[in-house]
Amino acid sequence: MSDVLTIEKLDGGVALVTVNRPDKMNALNGEVRCAVFEALDQLEGDDEVRAVVITGAGDRAFIAGADISEFKDARPVEQYRSMQDGDIYDALEDFRKPVIAMINGYCLGGGCELAMACDIRIAAEEAKLGQPEINLGLIPGGGGTQRLPRLVGEGRAMKMIMTGEQVSGAEAERIGLVDGVLSRDELEEHTLEMAREIASKSPLALQAAKESILEARRTSLPEGRKFERGWFSLLFSTDDMDEGVTAFLEKREAEFTGS
Repeated sequence: MSDVLTIEKLDGGVALVTVNRPDKMNALNGEVRCAVFEALDQLEGDDEVRAVVITGAGDRAFIAGADISEFKDARPVEQYRSMQDGDIYDALEDFRKPVIAMINGYCLGGGCELAMACDIRIAAEEAKLGQPEINLGLIPGGGGTQRLPRLVGEGRAMKMIMTGEQVSGAEAERIGLVDGVLSRDELEEHTLEMAREIASKSPLALQAAKESILEARRTSLPEGRKFERGWFSLLFSTDDMDEGVTAFLEKREAEFTGS
């Protein structure tokens, strides 16, 4: 769809979204951000797509961070205004369909924040993850100070953000920043297999699951349970629920249609 971002529709209801600036280590600039918004809008309305995998082109970087060259002449008011135009991180988190980050290399700054906004993160052993903004006299601005503590705990987040340290894929899995780590050779096959498995489920149930899990982060347990019960009950009105129960009783695979 763009020189800086491509969409490939794969079999099994999976779309592979690739940030395509390998010469810049897939750094996020204004053009990439606009392309991400366009991609999410396109995929949201495509009923053939039930799960999305996002990655970076080449074998060096997932997304190595923001394009720092855009910071040089930026002024506070201009920066503030640009950040009010829309946030790709929140847009990813609020996207109705499951999104998996396939982290194939450096995943730093805005790239780490983008990965954290995804629902699941799978990393190569060689990947490096971190929030190094402190080295520029800045702090994370795409949700890093908010999402990182929720994933790894406040103390570890303080250490990572205040030192700018980078952690390996294996360490990222140990602390809960990623949900799986594999060799680079196995990463794509495993991640796409997981995406196809997720895509085989009921799209309505997947949406309900994602929204209910996110609600747990945003509200109290009683309010979250109320939200969960609402979705659980509503799903009883769907054809997919009828199909799932019938398939279970008939000892066969369910064929969900999203209705």
